Amino acid sequence: MLKAPNRCLVLILALWACLASVWAAGPTVSNVRSGQRPGSQLVDIDYDLGDPDSATLTVSVTVSENGGVSYTVQATSFTGAVGGGVTPGRGKRMTWNAGADYPNKFTANVRFRITASDDPIPPTPSGMALIPAGTFEMGDGFGDWPSEWGPNPGVPVHQVYVSAFYMDKYEVTKAVWDSVEDWGTGNGYDLGGRGEGKAANHPVHTVSWYDVVKWCNARSQKEGRVPAYYTDVGLTQVYKTGQLAPYVKWNAGYRLPTEAEWEKAARGGASGRRFPWSDADTITHSRANYFSSSSYNYDVSPTREYHPTYSTGDGPYTSPVGSFAPNGYGLYDMAGNVWEWCWDWYGGYSGGIQTDPRGPGSGSSRVIRGGSWSGSAIYCRSAIRFSIFPEDRFYDVGFRSVLPLGQP
Repeated sequence: MLKAPNRCLVLILALWACLASVWAAGPTVSNVRSGQRPGSQLVDIDYDLGDPDSATLTVSVTVSENGGVSYTVQATSFTGAVGGGVTPGRGKRMTWNAGADYPNKFTANVRFRITASDDPIPPTPSGMALIPAGTFEMGDGFGDWPSEWGPNPGVPVHQVYVSAFYMDKYEVTKAVWDSVEDWGTGNGYDLGGRGEGKAANHPVHTVSWYDVVKWCNARSQKEGRVPAYYTDVGLTQVYKTGQLAPYVKWNAGYRLPTEAEWEKAARGGASGRRFPWSDADTITHSRANYFSSSSYNYDVSPTREYHPTYSTGDGPYTSPVGSFAPNGYGLYDMAGNVWEWCWDWYGGYSGGIQTDPRGPGSGSSRVIRGGSWSGSAIYCRSAIRFSIFPEDRFYDVGFRSVLPLGQP
């Protein structure tokens, strides 16, 4: 089915769409078509999804390598319009990373079977918010990036489809970090002594990208979940120690959000806004913990410099998580308090419509988002991007984690 990336594509696929229903008027899958992306081992599968009585559906796909006799290929690397929370409509697209699930195999006998059901999505895990699937405009088109800083890192503005997922409502606190760290240190993780915080209910900070990735694995295992990060391409050796760029099981366990997931979540369902709220394009200390300055006309705080409520005693001047109103998705502190680590290596944007992008394949620094108590208003904008080395630990950088959809 798949050719080496440098060969011409000769692809013969018979795609099966099947109907799964709970009631008589159940969902339908039709007009299924596919194509392998030139020069890659990614297969785009497009289909139409109908249902007269459900706003969202759960879409599943299985893969056969023997012409449909059996569907036993262990294929899990699907992104896009798959899983729960998929809305009916035409031109739905999912993408299969066959290079991850079906490496070095070439056949024209692959078949897909797509099913849809209106089974309800499982309850959202405690302390998390459901971020629905959908397309949003990623980037910042306001045009007021300071020219003396060089090119705006948030352009070009481009369309991105992000599959549904769960995200922590709050930045990970010092108390939550300590609980997982204690368990992890006793179970083979090198997390001992990392992570600081002004108080138990303040965000943890001074944690590196490597620290938080391993912490996500420890959190998964502590709760009996399959971890997301591994040291080997076969996804058998759980990442627990050292500093490396791990392999990812995207449909399992706690992990860092991709940069696209983070921005979609930060926008809270609103488009074309500077900040994570939908009723204004301005920021004040009543909305976020940041360093106010007269340098930006959209910073309308009546008080300047550090937040007057939290800049007492010794720094850092973090605030208790949840001190400000949530955005449209129920997420707190998506602007200010501490920067938040993302999965992606830092790199320039490319134009065009994208589905569940995960950033460059390599790099030297990792993305952080959201601004902090020590940063000015411009860094609190939903589209503004910054990066630091993955080994860095700073007192204004923390994180929050995400879960794939359907996790209990």
